[in-house]
Amino acid sequence: MNNLTDKQKRFHQQYGTWAVVTGASDGIGKEIAARLAESGFNLVLVARRKPLLETIATQLRQTSGIETRVIAADLDNRTGIQEVIQQSTDLDVGLLVAAAGFGTTGEFLKNPLESEASMLKVNCHAAMALTHVFGNRFIKRQRGGIILFSSILAFQGVPKSANYAATKGYIQTLVEGLRPELKPYGVDILACAPGPVQTGFATRANMKMNQALTAKDVAQATLKALGKTTTVHPGGLSILLEGLLTPLPRWVRTLILTQVMAGMTKHQTS
Repeated sequence: MNNLTDKQKRFHQQYGTWAVVTGASDGIGKEIAARLAESGFNLVLVARRKPLLETIATQLRQTSGIETRVIAADLDNRTGIQEVIQQSTDLDVGLLVAAAGFGTTGEFLKNPLESEASMLKVNCHAAMALTHVFGNRFIKRQRGGIILFSSILAFQGVPKSANYAATKGYIQTLVEGLRPELKPYGVDILACAPGPVQTGFATRANMKMNQALTAKDVAQATLKALGKTTTVHPGGLSILLEGLLTPLPRWVRTLILTQVMAGMTKHQTS
């Protein structure tokens, strides 16, 4: 802590010395963990792939001198969620970053029900459950922060990504409702709503993305916005799209995003 800047020290004063980051093995979660480590946060790293998590944890300890705890957990079931809750009770956690999540594309009725249900559990139920538990911990501390992940797709229905957009709509609405509830207790909550991002998400969702942000760009913008606003739109493209789409009726936004998604998923039918 002695080598931290004044800004980093203020961040620690608000959010403590430990942070829980889910989805920490890849993409935005991994980059946020790296940025937090640089700022001297000890980290609870959560993902399914334990060997990869342990490698990342070792690297962060060596480069930043922090403490780490690895939790290999699948957040599409209650057991995985409980592991995160129970294995962090002895730590002074002041920041939750619920970055775990994935997407599906294609026509909803043609996709396997199992994958659509799993996405709902990870993107919505796990984020909700962890927010409930850690939010109550933070209220007792009278300080803390929560970061959840929305999307540019969260603000309207999106054909070929209907269920994914719906899961992000849930997160966006949850954050907007919780922010005034948590503020009197000194707890900040933020929704990050990026556009296309260069992560493993696109591969899993079978999408081809152009003009995508890097996960590092999203991580930096997100941490910078925590405590200052309800929603952050990282990157110029996301800001531009939100500015253009917001004044329009939802059905018009759906038509526009239909064309965007058609371009990203065109290869699926070619």
